[in-house]
Amino acid sequence: MATSIAIPVARKNKADLTWLGVALIVFAFFCHFFAARAIGGSYVAFRDHIAGFFMILVVTGVIIAGLGWRFWKGRGDITLLIIGVVQAVFGIVIYMQRFHVHG
Repeated sequence: MATSIAIPVARKNKADLTWLGVALIVFAFFCHFFAARAIGGSYVAFRDHIAGFFMILVVTGVIIAGLGWRFWKGRGDITLLIIGVVQAVFGIVIYMQRFHVHG
């Protein structure tokens, strides 16, 4: 009986980490979006920031997924969480850089 109780807790924990990773990726997207809006909101600003977000997502996602495949197989939740954290850090840095745009 104790085993059946432990399994749903482990699944809930994985789901929580997965949703946290997704939320961090969405947060990073909005950091890029609001940075583009803050520097003028032109078509070019939005295009460049959104394209930059997806480029960072693809490059870091491939690297982190490769590390996940090598070191923590079967833990897609951890991989998604790490991708989300990296994206959030990049998003915050990009958003803070909007203060250094002169134009």
